[in-house]
Amino acid sequence: MENRLIDNETSFYSKAEEYWKEIPPTVDGMLGGYGSISLIDINGSKKFLQKFLGEGEGKTRPGCALDCGAGIGRITKRLLLPLFRTVDLVDVTQEFLDKACSYLGEEGKRVENYFCCGLQDFQPQLDRYDVIWIQWVIGHLTDEHLVKFLRRCRNALRPDGLIVVKDNVAYEGVVPDEVDSSVCRDLPLLRHIVSRAGLCIICEEQQQNFPEEIYQVHILALR
Repeated sequence: MENRLIDNETSFYSKAEEYWKEIPPTVDGMLGGYGSISLIDINGSKKFLQKFLGEGEGKTRPGCALDCGAGIGRITKRLLLPLFRTVDLVDVTQEFLDKACSYLGEEGKRVENYFCCGLQDFQPQLDRYDVIWIQWVIGHLTDEHLVKFLRRCRNALRPDGLIVVKDNVAYEGVVPDEVDSSVCRDLPLLRHIVSRAGLCIICEEQQQNFPEEIYQVHILALR
């Protein structure tokens, strides 16, 4: 279905890049005017993620995390840096990464890398990350590129590492957004993409207490 919605792959990506270049580098800008939900979002993510962190068999270590579609580092600052020793950020918009350097403050010294790159082209280092956090960005990838990116992420995990996808889900099918050049997929399609990438969903939850007018947001832990 997605192939019929995306006529020109190059245009699909370039329009998204142009859209984000016009967005102010603020928390409100990162959240599409819904900056007020940031704390609810972070608290839900932290509760979800802490189920998997710790020492012992099958537990994910608090070593190095990757923030995908990081923007100005909202998730890095509030979620990842408090839980991990080091963090890397990747985003397609250089202005956002430049802002992150000041936004993250003193704790930003524990950020090791800022990668300016679209996820369709990003090659994470093999065996580097304990957690790869992918939030509100998969809609900017085609199905094929998302499958390939998740495969690369799988290979970038350390033993017992975890990929977390947190994003809007459509009620049925694929819903395009012409404004920011993205798509919103339903859960069956997202689960199928995860399977194609050779990953399994080990936990899945719906984020609670978000405004009713936005799409449901689900969190998926993958290995």
